[in-house]
Amino acid sequence: MTSKTVDGLYEAFAAGDPAALAATLHPDLVLKVSEGMPLNVGGEHHGPRAALAGCWSVIFRAYDTCPVPDEQVWAGDDRVVVLGHYRGTSRATGQAFEAAFAHDLKLRDGLIAHFTQITDTARWPLA
Repeated sequence: MTSKTVDGLYEAFAAGDPAALAATLHPDLVLKVSEGMPLNVGGEHHGPRAALAGCWSVIFRAYDTCPVPDEQVWAGDDRVVVLGHYRGTSRATGQAFEAAFAHDLKLRDGLIAHFTQITDTARWPLA
């Protein structure tokens, strides 16, 4: 079980540390983001650079938020579903929001190789 990598992922999100975040990601990362996410970040992003530049940095420039895990449900040594929530505010409006998430993470070589994000996309634009 590589919970250290998974814990490191969420610690990097909370710290807003792109280098630490990238250190948890496999070079062949496939990030699948819920369609309907704001700022057109939904869909697939291939590789850590694409995930950071095309998704996470876009979201974190617009929202003061990060994923906060509540529970990890392991399915073997290389797969975990993380349940939690995003809670934060829109940087443009100051409006608060909260949206539940499930992250399906698959690990390879001790790093996150597949990351599927499922969230309540209707909650994000309310902010």
